[in-house]
Amino acid sequence: MYDISTRKRALALLGQGRSLTSVSRETGISRAAIRSWRTRLEPLPGITAPAPGPPADDQAYAYLLGLYLGDGCLSAHPRGTGHYLRIACADAWPGLIRLCREAIAKVRPGVGVFTVQKEGYVMVTSYYRHWPQLFPQHGPGLKHRRRTVLEPWQQAIVDAHPWDFIRGLVHSDGCRVTNWTTRLIDGETKRYEYPRYFFTNLSADIRRLYTDALDKVGVSWKQANAQNISVARKSSVALMDTHVGPKH
Repeated sequence: MYDISTRKRALALLGQGRSLTSVSRETGISRAAIRSWRTRLEPLPGITAPAPGPPADDQAYAYLLGLYLGDGCLSAHPRGTGHYLRIACADAWPGLIRLCREAIAKVRPGVGVFTVQKEGYVMVTSYYRHWPQLFPQHGPGLKHRRRTVLEPWQQAIVDAHPWDFIRGLVHSDGCRVTNWTTRLIDGETKRYEYPRYFFTNLSADIRRLYTDALDKVGVSWKQANAQNISVARKSSVALMDTHVGPKH
């Protein structure tokens, strides 16, 4: 048996992004024991469970909401006593993985946050009984096959922090690319490059939430195709670069 301070220390190390193996080596505690503390349904004795309620940090929530609508889901625990929040983040973007973990910790301080390695990406994961209260868009089936509408309290947060919401959506289902074309200048063909942002999502509702936020911050956009929103105007790309930037 391990005392509460030992358990708290192990969970705190996990919360810093450390792996099970790393924490096990440093503390001398078995991986199985640490894993059970991380995934158990009830809080450890002496560790206060986070209470249900509004997000602890609205700005972080706006960003996390964007990530959730793009690449996130809620999964019920097999015992039916809570949910796992899972956000898929590509291995190519370690900065995104870090920002995702930080946002979850800010939105609901005290919950465990860990990663599960998959092929080419990690699933940033957090267990909490009340995630469905914070993400009421959760439901059966695929997102693009069901209605996605923000609750009034969510819309108020997005209206207050539109750039964080936009950043979350772009970091999940968007990208910044450099296109090129050629121009004839003084009789000589020259290559001309220009950056643009794309956001691709199968859900018309989620695309509309994205474009509504763009409208709010004065970014011009176009429907590139049925599922793709493009931002290409120079002034609008400059705004996106200032507040969003490429994934990293």
